[in-house]
Formats: sequence, C-alpha cells, structure tokens
Amino acid sequence: MSEAKRGERGVVPPQETGVNAVISVASRGRSLVPRRRHVPVLVTLGLFLAAFAAGAIRYPNFGTTQVFLDLFIDNGFLIVVAVGMTFVILTGGIDLSVGSMVALSGMLCAIGTMKLHLPAPVVIPLVLAFGTLFGTAMGYMIHVFQVQPFIATLAGMFLARGLCLTLSENQISIDNGFFDTLALNSLHLPGGDHISYGALTALVVFAIGAVVLQWTRTGRNVYAVGGNEQSAMLMGLPVGRTKIQVYAISGFCSALGGVLFALYTLSGDPTHAIGMELDAIAAVVIGGTVLTGGSGYLVGSVLGVLVLGVIKTILSFEGTLSSWWTRIAIGVLLFGFIALQRLIGARRRTRTAAT
Repeated sequence: MSEAKRGERGVVPPQETGVNAVISVASRGRSLVPRRRHVPVLVTLGLFLAAFAAGAIRYPNFGTTQVFLDLFIDNGFLIVVAVGMTFVILTGGIDLSVGSMVALSGMLCAIGTMKLHLPAPVVIPLVLAFGTLFGTAMGYMIHVFQVQPFIATLAGMFLARGLCLTLSENQISIDNGFFDTLALNSLHLPGGDHISYGALTALVVFAIGAVVLQWTRTGRNVYAVGGNEQSAMLMGLPVGRTKIQVYAISGFCSALGGVLFALYTLSGDPTHAIGMELDAIAAVVIGGTVLTGGSGYLVGSVLGVLVLGVIKTILSFEGTLSSWWTRIAIGVLLFGFIALQRLIGARRRTRTAAT
C-alpha cells in the first residue's frame, strides 16, 4: 500500500465512528488543532491549574511540589477506582458497587492478616481475584439477563456492604509487617520530596489503563460499544464480552482501591468508602467522559480526581470551612460539566446533520 493510500485510509480513533470518522480522516491535516472532544479535558486541566494557582497565591506553603504529590498520595485509591469507573461509563454503563467493594476489600485484608494470620502477599491476590469475580458476575447479569446496570450494581453495592457488616461491625486495625512497610515508607525524590507506594501504584494502573484504551482491541471495542451498541453488534464486535470485561476491570480496580485504602488507613472498617462511588462518578464526569458512553479519556478522570483533591486541600488549609463545602463545589462542577457535554453534543449533531 502506497503512502498516499495509507494516509487516505488512516486509522480512525476509537471514539469516532460513522460520519464523524469520515470528518476526522478528511481533516487529518489539522490534527494539531484541539478537537471538540478534547475541550472537556482541557477545561478540567485549566480548572485544576487555576485552583492550584489560587491556593498557592492565598497560602504560602500551598504551591510546593510536595503539596502536589500529596494530591496523589491522599487520592491514590480514588484514582484507581476512577480508572475502573471510566471503562464502565465509556460503554454507557454505571457501577454503584465500587465504594462497597473498597470497604469489603479492606475488611478482607484486615481479617485475612489479623484473624486468619495469612501472609499479606497471599491475602492481597485473593482479594483482587474476589473483586474481579464480583465485577464479572455483575457484568454477566447485565449482559445475559438484560438487567439495567444501575439495578445490577445497586444490588452489588448492598451485597458488598452487607458482607462487610457480616464480617465485622467494628473497625479492625492492621498490624502487619508487610502492610506497615508499604504504608510507612515512601519513595524519596530529589529535593526532599516523597511519594507513597500507593500513589505510585495508582499511576501505574492509570498508565496501563490508558494503553489498553488507546492502543488495544479491547479499548476500541469499549469505545465502539459506548458509541453505538447496535452498530457494534452489526460490525461483529464482541459486545457481550466487552461489557463483562469492563465490569471485571471495575471490580479489580475497586478491590485494588480497597487494598490501597487499607494501606492508607492501616485498618478495615465496614463504614469505609461510603459515597466513594459518587466521588468516582463525579471525577469521571468532571474529567470529560460522557455518561452516555463512547467519548472520554482516562487522563481526564485523573484530572477530575485531582480537582476534587485540590478543593479538599484548599478547605483543609482554610481550616474554618465545613467539609460540606466540598460537596457543594462538586455539585456545581458536575452541573457545569454536564451542561458543557450537552452543548458539545448538540453542536456535534448539528455539524453532522449539516454534512
């Protein structure tokens, strides 16, 4: 195939199908110009930079490298959960069980190490396998029995939280050498700054997830299913398998988030992570992923988590404001980004109709 032919038939990004794909290939020469689908991510990046700059101007010690790294340290578990949630939302689904699975995973880590006296390197893989199977079961129910994702994962949320309370109604402290080593030590960086191993794990999960979404067949299937499930079926794509896969990925990520949360708190508690599923959904939406599926980027979800993190950090520096202001800020941001998505979608449909 000649270079001219190869350029003419260039590979279409997974987010673009149908007429949009034709438009994308026709406008390949303008690839350096930010496209409409990039606008929400750029807005989120600008919002984060503006909030961080405002904090640095108001508080003397806010604009340091360590405060920036602390955003990853304090929110590493949420980043991992948001990665899994992004996969699900990209297919047009939702997963309400992630917060309960985070709590259940932490409880299983605490019980496995402190009551059953199992080695932590044995407990952690078992917890991750359980979370993956839990997510797979929900995905199987959604695909095979045609249960709405909201209902199936709501049942999963109640089941996981009920299992937490069945295992123990009280907090269990984790006093284990392996957990202590990972939790109390960190990677020291030049300049005296440091970053925890939990935060590094979150960054690795993000990198792997980004590679899977952008450069693998699984990622292309995820975007295709979210863009138009019927078209994906007519193209012969494995729609059912893809749906089950994304819920398995979400289950794995929520279980890993639970392990990281157990490292962060060195405990397991049945009341941990209440409402974390809403934080994860909020971060993904603020990061520009469309709730109806088919469009979004993992880097946007991470930026969404950082936006929530910097708001909490500013409130902690302020000291006098109630933590409920964080919820108010998240609500305002959600309204704003949903409106932005609707505006971009309306313009895209108008442009498509015109062509």
